[in-house]
Amino acid sequence: MTRTPLRSRQLGLALVAAAALSLTACGSDDPLSSGDGGKGGDKIVIGSQDYYSNEIIAEAYAQALEAADIEVERDFRIGQREAYLPGIEDGSIDLFPEYTGPLLQVWQPDTTARLADDVYDELEDAADDKGLEVLDQSPATDQDSYVVTAAFAEKYDLATIEDLAKVTEKLTFGANSEAESRPNGPKGLKDTYGVDVAFTPIEDSGGPLTVKALKDGSIQLAIIYTGDPSIKKNDLVTLEDTKGLFLASHVVPVASDDLSDKAKGIINKVSAAMSPEDLVDLDARSVDEELPAATIAKDWLQKEGLL
Repeated sequence: MTRTPLRSRQLGLALVAAAALSLTACGSDDPLSSGDGGKGGDKIVIGSQDYYSNEIIAEAYAQALEAADIEVERDFRIGQREAYLPGIEDGSIDLFPEYTGPLLQVWQPDTTARLADDVYDELEDAADDKGLEVLDQSPATDQDSYVVTAAFAEKYDLATIEDLAKVTEKLTFGANSEAESRPNGPKGLKDTYGVDVAFTPIEDSGGPLTVKALKDGSIQLAIIYTGDPSIKKNDLVTLEDTKGLFLASHVVPVASDDLSDKAKGIINKVSAAMSPEDLVDLDARSVDEELPAATIAKDWLQKEGLL
């Protein structure tokens, strides 16, 4: 950061400037660095999956940190877990929005944890073994779930999967054909919750055909991802999985152990503010309004008082 000497008539000014710059450099490698990002004061590299929902969350992290004068670098839409996980593990990515259950199964394939807190506790240990840290998990989830129509839920006062035992009419469950033999199919529902259902194959992975079948009553139960905008758009209700039939998958920030306490506190506030309903709304704005992640994240952060 030395400057080219000026001509003799400007030498006095040059010496003053050089001395000031030298003193600044003693405190930091970057005289403009806030020193509040990583422990060394470097910018925080934030990554995201090549998935619109994940990019929105990563953008919320980035903007919240920038609002606190912490410098960030965005490395978004990297790909899926096989592409980005090495970067998290080798420290080239400092912060990444992940999902508790799926990540735990990568790091600890023999896990038997299913419920949110159990999964998170094991994930903390697994991350520590990698020299990483998982920050607070968010209430927001993005995982398979059983859904019913709001009208059906109201008719039988349904809030949890267990409540399906109160239904007095025949229940038909619709999903891709392979779901019939999977652990969260009819047998798993019977073994875990004591609920009997018939099965009909609908080969669109919880898409428009499945939603239509729910709304016209040809099925009463389906599997749809909790973050899918179609849940809100079609007035569907996600039933709470109190016994862990589905692997818990809460949004969770994975961080380098170099992340400063200030940065961690900011990200934990973002996580705490994001509800499951918020994530559905954010995803809907991406799908239906086709807005960029930066706009969606900024609007949500402002609404939550985080900007």
